[in-house]
Amino acid sequence: MRSILLLSVITFAFFLTSSSQEQTNSPALSGPAINVQIPDVIIIPVVVHVVYNTPGQNISNDQVKSQIKVLNEDFRRKNKDAAYIPAAFKNFAADARIEFRLATIDPSGLPTDGIVRKSTAVSAFGMDDKIKSSLQGGDDPWNRDDYLNLWVGNLSGGTMGYASVPGCAPEKDGVVIKFTAFGNTPNLQAPFNRGRTAVHEIGHWLGLRHIWGDADCGDDKIDDTPPQAGPTRGCPSGVIATCSSGAAGNMYMNFMDFTNDDCTNMFTLGQAARMRELFNAGGARAALLRSVKAEGAVGENSPAAQLAGRIKIYPNPAVDKLNIQLNGSNSGYIVIYNNLGQIAKTFSITKNLMDLDISSLKNGMYFISIAGKGSYKFIKGE
Repeated sequence: MRSILLLSVITFAFFLTSSSQEQTNSPALSGPAINVQIPDVIIIPVVVHVVYNTPGQNISNDQVKSQIKVLNEDFRRKNKDAAYIPAAFKNFAADARIEFRLATIDPSGLPTDGIVRKSTAVSAFGMDDKIKSSLQGGDDPWNRDDYLNLWVGNLSGGTMGYASVPGCAPEKDGVVIKFTAFGNTPNLQAPFNRGRTAVHEIGHWLGLRHIWGDADCGDDKIDDTPPQAGPTRGCPSGVIATCSSGAAGNMYMNFMDFTNDDCTNMFTLGQAARMRELFNAGGARAALLRSVKAEGAVGENSPAAQLAGRIKIYPNPAVDKLNIQLNGSNSGYIVIYNNLGQIAKTFSITKNLMDLDISSLKNGMYFISIAGKGSYKFIKGE
C-alpha cells in the first residue's frame, strides 16, 4: 500500500494480512492446478474500472493508456530512467518479462476497450474495498482468472493506492489507485505522477512485499534486496546505509520502496523470479495464462493469435462491401458489433472468402467476432 503519510507497521499488517504467508508456499497462495507452460513473456489482460464522482475524476482514455505504457516499460526494464540505476545495483536489475494489455473481449465475449466507467455518489473511497462493489457505490470486478482488475477513483486519507495479496477472496482481487496518481499525463499531481504507484501496487498483487519487510530492518524474503530500516521518503541521492545494507547502501530506487516516482526505477532479479512463480502450476495467478481476453495473451500459440494469422479483412475502412479471407475452417458465424457492443449483423460462414454486404450499417467503428474467437476492428465510411 502506498500513501503520502508515514504509516505504522500496524496499518501495513491490516492490509497485508497474508504477507507472512506470501513466500512460504501457503495454501492461500495456491490456485487450481492449471498446467500451462509459462511463456517467456507473460501477457496479463487488464480491465480498468473508472469510478468517478466528479467530471475531473472521470479520467481520459489517454490517461489510462499512459498507465499501461508505464507498466510495460517498468516491468520489462525498458524505462528510460533505468540508465540511472546505481552501478552497485545494475547487475541486479531485472526484466520481469511481464506485460499488460487492455482487454479486448469482455466477460460476455463482446468487444471492449478494457475501460469501464461508473458514476458514483461516493465522494471518496477508503481502503475497505467498497470501490470493488456495485452495491456499495463502486464497480464489480471481472473474473480474476481472466483479468487483472484495476480500480481508479478518489481515495481518502492521503492514500495513493492499495492492492490485494495473492490468495484473497475473488471479489476483493485487484489493485486500487487514486485518480491523481494513475498514469503519467500532465494533469497529475507530483510527486506521484509518473505511474509508479500502480507499478508498486501490482508488485504487491504479484506477491512482493515492501523492500524493508514492513518492519525495522525486516525481511522481504528476497535475497538480492538489501535490508533497510523503513520506507524511503522523497528523492534521495548517494549512499544511504541502514541496518546491514553494506557499502552499496539501501536500494531506495526499488519500485517496492516509497520513494517518489521520479526516483524509483527497478525490480531485482529475485523480485522478478518471485512474481513469475505465481504463474507456476497451482500458483495464484496461473489461470491468467489461459486467458485470451486481450491481444497477445498467452503468446503466439494462443487460439486468438492462431486465428489472427489465418484471417485477412479488407478494405478497411470499407464502404458497402467487406471481404474476409479465411484460410482455416469455414464453419460458424461472423458477428458484427457496433461500438456499444450491440449486434449489428450476423453472417453464416459458407466459404473461405466471405463478401459481406455492410451497406446498411451507419458510418462508424465496428468489431467483428469470427467463429466465436478473436476481436477485429473496422471502420464503415462513405
